[in-house]
Amino acid sequence: MAERVKAPRRYHSPLRQEQAATTRGAVLDAARRLFVRDGYPATSMQAIAAAAGVAPKTVYLAFATKSGLTRALWDLALNGDEDDAAVDQRAWYREVIEEPDPEKQLRLNARNARVVKVRIAPLLEVIRNGAPVDADVAALWDLIHTDFYENQRAIVEVIHRKRSLQRGLDIATGTDILCTLNHPDLWQLLVGKRGWTPERWERWFADTACAQLLKRPAAQTLSRSAP
Repeated sequence: MAERVKAPRRYHSPLRQEQAATTRGAVLDAARRLFVRDGYPATSMQAIAAAAGVAPKTVYLAFATKSGLTRALWDLALNGDEDDAAVDQRAWYREVIEEPDPEKQLRLNARNARVVKVRIAPLLEVIRNGAPVDADVAALWDLIHTDFYENQRAIVEVIHRKRSLQRGLDIATGTDILCTLNHPDLWQLLVGKRGWTPERWERWFADTACAQLLKRPAAQTLSRSAP
């Protein structure tokens, strides 16, 4: 009777996992610094490895390619952690979708947008500049815009179902307005170039979104139409 071959025992080491996580964090931190300072095209995997204090092979084993490393950086910046849950499954986004009051929805959306944009603004410029020279980064750039549009559209759809959109606005137009007000380019102009604080941008975005998207109270509508 043939002797049964035992399957190799899996080796589990919390210390090794902790070391791997520390190394991954060091690589991500180094990549972010170099990408922001030197730009995507000028930053090599070898330079990232040197800045992180690891061998280039370690970086390639963890991320495979420079675009793969960029995608990992983007996911971390967008979500704030390494959890795989998508934005539409995040508690802070679900809070907006499930809020019953339309004005509070838009103000929560503005608050969340500020928090996220503080994290992602520098990396967005890196991805924008890397898109023309790397097809994978270009695909990531397109995905960012698609996801952004769909997440904002979901908010407008909820407001529409509550019959709270201004008269004459359909979902597509409402989404165009919300996406434009919330667009990273507008953040870069007002916060990056004009020196607005993130808190000032949040107030402006919330107030403008409410004014542009939501039905006005009847008394306010009458006063505006009075001679």
